[in-house]
Amino acid sequence: MENVHLVEDEDDIYSGYNDYNATFDSEELDNDEGFQQAVRTSHGRRPPVRSLQSNYSQYDIMARIPLASSLGRPVTGAIQVRETLTFFLCNLCLSFIHHDTDLPQPSFSGTTFDPLGQSKGPAPPLEARNDDTPEEKIKILEKRVNELIAESCIAHSQGSLQLALEKAKEAGRKERALVRQREQSGNADHINPDLTYAVLFNLANQYANNDMYPEALNTYQVIVKNKMFTNAGRLKVNMANIYFKQKNYPKAIKFYRMALDQISNAHKETRIKILQNIGVVFVRMGQYSDAVTSFEHIMSESPNVRTGFNLILCYYATGDRDRMKKAFQKLIAVPLGIGEEDKYIPTNDDTHANLVTEAIKNDKLHQMERERKSLAEKFIMTSAKLIAPAIESSFAAGFDWCVDMVKSSQYVELANDLEINKAITYLRQKDFKQAVESLKMFEKKDSRVKSAAATNLSFLYFLEKDYEQADRYADLAMSADRYNPAALINKGNTCFVRQDYDKAEEFYREALRNDSSCTEALYNLGLTYKRLNRLEEALDGFLKLHAILRNSSQVMFQLAHLYELLDDPQQAMDWLMQLISVTPTDPQVLAKLGGLHDLEGDKPQALQYYSESFRHFPSNMAVIEWLGAYYIETQFCEKAIQYFERAMLIQPTQVKWQLMVASCYRRSGNYQQALETYKDIHRKFPENIECLRFLVRLCTDMGMKEVQEYATKMKKVEKMKEIREQGNSSRGDRLSTKLKSLPGSNEPYESSGQRDLDASYVDPLGPQTERPKTAAKKRGDESDFADEELGDDLLPE
Repeated sequence: MENVHLVEDEDDIYSGYNDYNATFDSEELDNDEGFQQAVRTSHGRRPPVRSLQSNYSQYDIMARIPLASSLGRPVTGAIQVRETLTFFLCNLCLSFIHHDTDLPQPSFSGTTFDPLGQSKGPAPPLEARNDDTPEEKIKILEKRVNELIAESCIAHSQGSLQLALEKAKEAGRKERALVRQREQSGNADHINPDLTYAVLFNLANQYANNDMYPEALNTYQVIVKNKMFTNAGRLKVNMANIYFKQKNYPKAIKFYRMALDQISNAHKETRIKILQNIGVVFVRMGQYSDAVTSFEHIMSESPNVRTGFNLILCYYATGDRDRMKKAFQKLIAVPLGIGEEDKYIPTNDDTHANLVTEAIKNDKLHQMERERKSLAEKFIMTSAKLIAPAIESSFAAGFDWCVDMVKSSQYVELANDLEINKAITYLRQKDFKQAVESLKMFEKKDSRVKSAAATNLSFLYFLEKDYEQADRYADLAMSADRYNPAALINKGNTCFVRQDYDKAEEFYREALRNDSSCTEALYNLGLTYKRLNRLEEALDGFLKLHAILRNSSQVMFQLAHLYELLDDPQQAMDWLMQLISVTPTDPQVLAKLGGLHDLEGDKPQALQYYSESFRHFPSNMAVIEWLGAYYIETQFCEKAIQYFERAMLIQPTQVKWQLMVASCYRRSGNYQQALETYKDIHRKFPENIECLRFLVRLCTDMGMKEVQEYATKMKKVEKMKEIREQGNSSRGDRLSTKLKSLPGSNEPYESSGQRDLDASYVDPLGPQTERPKTAAKKRGDESDFADEELGDDLLPE
């Protein structure tokens, strides 16, 4: 035990474990100068084997052999030999290093010191993959099938439905070829059923997207009938959807129920959606009692606003008042599952919290919450407007009940909007008195509701042409909410009718600053520029509006009119052609287009458009007159007769149309009919000199005895006409003498003369095509107030 050394507590038994000798680092040999020098010179050559006694004697070797171990333990024979050989070989290597300069080259191969194997050259290249083997062909084909499925899905997402279908078909062909190759190579057990399912499912979807319903149903049947595919029965929902699109409702019900039977109760949400589809199909079939059963079950298990709205519709169709009320109460009690809006209001004291609030204010979650709330409000508002006349004896009482229910629910803010909709409903029923009374109740409400009510009142008074009241309520709406674009538009309209176009322009511009998408303000601003003769600015405004409202006939008409005012008839005709593509039966547009072609000298095109205009509206006197004159000019008097006869029916007291009919008979050579027509005109208008003159001429040419009678009457009428003209001339001289005694032109009397009175009477709105649009606040299907256009009577003809 004296030779046993015990480890003391303070010694580290792991010392030296992580020590590292850089000599053994082969990765840094490229940077070792000594090693590289040895490789390049004779230092790297190996000497030939010599006798051990040539350098060291036995005495020298044995003298270096240790006699005892480091532990003081005697060295055994095996250990002694091993250590002796090790010591001997180390000294031998050292002798090589110190004395190899005089040694001859080795005479045997492989003696060069090359630890990195650099003398062997670069490694041989990898063997090329053989694509001709069956395994490689199968792998390549399977990869191509997956790529085609992905390409088909991407094409569908981009709207290229036909391309998506072609890719799906090609994937199906490749997959069948893949199955055949596996069977031929004896690997039928390795067929991938998931890949087959994906190919068939994608193909069926693409067939359905391209409205190829029979092909889609056949593909779905292949999947459903294949026992290899688990849970394929759920695809019967897709098949039922296709039957629904084909309006094959009994089959849709059958497949929905089959799918419902194959879905366990663990998938509650899926079952609820299928039940909702079943209820909708029953509604389409008119089986409201069966639909009620489905919707009632959903409302008891997992209520949602859409199902609640559908339930109200079913009860409304069956006329059940009590259940309508209960269903409305269920609808407003449906939890939305959204947070409070207060969390999106930043606080002033916590900077970090404000940054977080700003970040989440308009994120996807908040947008989803707003959409869900907006949808719920839409269904509640629509339901209230629908059932209000049915649940009580009067519309007002039913609406009041709905308002009371809403006030006691989570949608308290909708109560005022329902009241405004009540007034709007009165307005649509032409009950302006009740509408005004309902809106005046909001004058003492909060600013938002007051602004909406005042905007509607301004709109109503503007319709009744009470512009003073319209202006007063427009000011009230602006004072309650200066950023209300509808109130600014109504204020601008009152300035427009007073011909204060500069003020109107200011209000329209302010409305656009508050809401850049307000099309009414942009349209009225263009009309204002027209009145101010700033045609280029008006053109720019209407071109911007056309970019927003691509199919607006009003905007196209205004653009055509502006180009006509700018002496560009070709552009005007181009815009009218676009307008005809939107409203092909508008007689005014067709007549306008005919008139422009007539000015350009294109009579055949003018005839075509005037004829179309007459066909759609045969009472336009300007069109009738042009068509009659055209056929007289082209020597087709018989065709002109029908147009002048139409004018006779429209204006029976105008003698010129009857004279034109008689003239057409005379020009066409039908003198007898012309004579009869002139006689009929003479009976109706005995003092018409032109009629008597033609009667005298016709009777003379035809040698009739009545010529003297008509000649005598003509002389009497001419004499009476001369007497009337002399009397009018003498009265005019007396009037001139009297006017000379009136005050001069520089005196105050002239300011009230007839000339100024006539000039002061101008239609305040001018042509009907330039009547400004008005805006009224209403509460409809949207959650925010929207602008309501005035009506068709103020739109361009």
